Amino acid sequence: MTTTEMRGAAQAVLETLVGPGTRLRDDQWDAIEALVIDHRRCLVVQRTGWGKSAVYFVATALLRQQHTGPTVIVSPLLALMRNQIAAAERAGIHAVSVNSANLEEWRGVYAGINSGEVDVLLVSPERLNNPEFRDTVLPRLAKSCGLLVVDEAHCISDWGHDFRPDYRRLRTFLADLAPETPVLATTATANSRVVADVAEVLGLGRTSSELFIQRGSLDRESLHLAVLDLADHSHCLAWLAEHLCDWDGSGIIYTLTVAAAHDVAEFLQSVGYTVLAYSGHTDNDDRLAAEEALLDNRVKALVATSALGMGFDKPDLEFVIHLGAPQSPVAYYQQVGRAGRATKRADVILIPGRDDEAVWSYFTSIGIPSETLVREVLTALAAADASVSTAALETTVDLNRTRLENLLKILDVDGAVRRVRGGWVATGERWIYDANRYVRVAAARASEAQAMRDYIATSACRMEYLRSQLDDHGGGPCGRCDNCLAQGVDRSVTESSVELARARLARAGVAINPKKMWPSNMLSLGIDVRGRIATAEMADPGRAVARLTGLGLGSQIRALLDPGVPDAPADRALVDACVRVLSEWRTQWPQRPSAVVSIGSHTRPVLVDSLAKEIATIGKLAYPGAVIHDAPSSPSRSNSAHRLARVWGGYSMSVEIEAGIGDLPGAAVLVIDDLVDTGWTMTVVARMLLLAGAGRVYPLVLASVR
Repeated sequence: MTTTEMRGAAQAVLETLVGPGTRLRDDQWDAIEALVIDHRRCLVVQRTGWGKSAVYFVATALLRQQHTGPTVIVSPLLALMRNQIAAAERAGIHAVSVNSANLEEWRGVYAGINSGEVDVLLVSPERLNNPEFRDTVLPRLAKSCGLLVVDEAHCISDWGHDFRPDYRRLRTFLADLAPETPVLATTATANSRVVADVAEVLGLGRTSSELFIQRGSLDRESLHLAVLDLADHSHCLAWLAEHLCDWDGSGIIYTLTVAAAHDVAEFLQSVGYTVLAYSGHTDNDDRLAAEEALLDNRVKALVATSALGMGFDKPDLEFVIHLGAPQSPVAYYQQVGRAGRATKRADVILIPGRDDEAVWSYFTSIGIPSETLVREVLTALAAADASVSTAALETTVDLNRTRLENLLKILDVDGAVRRVRGGWVATGERWIYDANRYVRVAAARASEAQAMRDYIATSACRMEYLRSQLDDHGGGPCGRCDNCLAQGVDRSVTESSVELARARLARAGVAINPKKMWPSNMLSLGIDVRGRIATAEMADPGRAVARLTGLGLGSQIRALLDPGVPDAPADRALVDACVRVLSEWRTQWPQRPSAVVSIGSHTRPVLVDSLAKEIATIGKLAYPGAVIHDAPSSPSRSNSAHRLARVWGGYSMSVEIEAGIGDLPGAAVLVIDDLVDTGWTMTVVARMLLLAGAGRVYPLVLASVR
């Protein structure tokens, strides 16, 4: 088949994929030609909506006509897989996926691959190191694969805004492919540094003749960028309440935290908007239902964290609003790219928050662990006679589950550990802690944060600024953003809306569920507890005044608990918020409390004790004092096992508390603290009080970290 005939065949496939009359563009054909005719390794950096999926589906159809093996697409999100399977079916391409949501289908999928019935296999990067998939399925795929596609390839690079170590396992898979197998890596958000890193990790640049890099303009003429500076969270919610109706269609409202997403969604629902909250904590079925509701325009907006990002495709989104700025312009561009794919105009509005940088600081702090912690993991695995589960490692290394799993993935990619059935083993390979690289990555993150501040403050073209951050230079000012037009967003709000929002944000009360299971392997830390916590030793469900990462009260309490703020007695507003929580909560108490006890604090003793005394006075309850904090303060971000080990035996009862409980046998006790994070401090103190004779323990804290 000649090149001309091949392009004609590609055009025919595209029309079945997208619709009659759709034209294959020259830049799309260039990428297809490099894959199908020249069998090259390609890196395509094009804006969202450019048609990257069309390139690899058309290439798949042409390659399958040549009797090659199936295309393997590594994709980060289930939403992307669902959308792409539906798109492929329209073109007669049989696509299947293997992911955590379809376990019951795996055996049939593998059979279809072996029989040649499957044209496209979509897998998550995490699946690449599932022991059965890695050892049984991947070797066969490497031999038969006709095209490898790495979607959202910026996730490969730790210079990128969304680094995922599982992606780096592709290096091994690539090494096992037949030399002539074409490879396509695609992304819409990669600057030159990320592009170079992706090419290096994937081995795309073995020789210049083998590597095809295509970079297009990242501008989209429908996008109208603006920054809107409002006074506080109340004004932000009021503005949304009064201006969401300015758009006929639907859109996305992004927040920086899960708590904020729920706060905003609940407020907008209360004023009559049909919106849904969406985050990484949302159940998979609920996430799918929310996506479908937005696609079908049955909701005005999804109020979402960054969990709604890569892979979600709704061409007619009319607006993307950010309540709070992402930490980098690259991450911001990735999210705004959801809008305006098939509309003449889409409004993209950033409303920066006063507490954005505190959120940035938190996410930065949970990055690469110290070399000491890394060595502890390697030593623990090397000393074990068999595989060690992640839960067992938690008793050896003081990292929470998410950070520990991320570290293990990095060590796995580097060859120092290996995932097997039942856990992890050390390989014995020498491992070097690349401190210099981590320092450079941290510096890059700091530079990106400053670039985000500069985006907010700039008086120049906003689109041109974003494009420059992705090394897409040229094109000049967009002529559409608020700066180019010298026309800001209408910031007007009525005082009644502000007051309504303020009242909503002042609402207090977040449920705290008690711990029900002891962490695994606590005996190795010298504590003989295991299994379920006895009911007689367990606190009742408790309350927090607010979530620490929430809006309104959460924001106020976060500022109050900042390490730089001196310890001081609770003010009237804080006491009143606690009283409001208690007033609503008391209808659910099986027994009214007879006493208030505070938990001794090394950092906020005045605040916690004063709050407990005020509540005792208002409720006419006994206040026998504070539980004594005998041990030094410990890091709040310890994992469950180490946190329990630190607080176990770290608290004791004063003579006054022992006497008070003795005088009120079986009484309910209200226990006051400033924060609850892992929950183990409250668990240990509640157990101590219950064993001393208290009938019930009701935890009340200012803020819940989670």
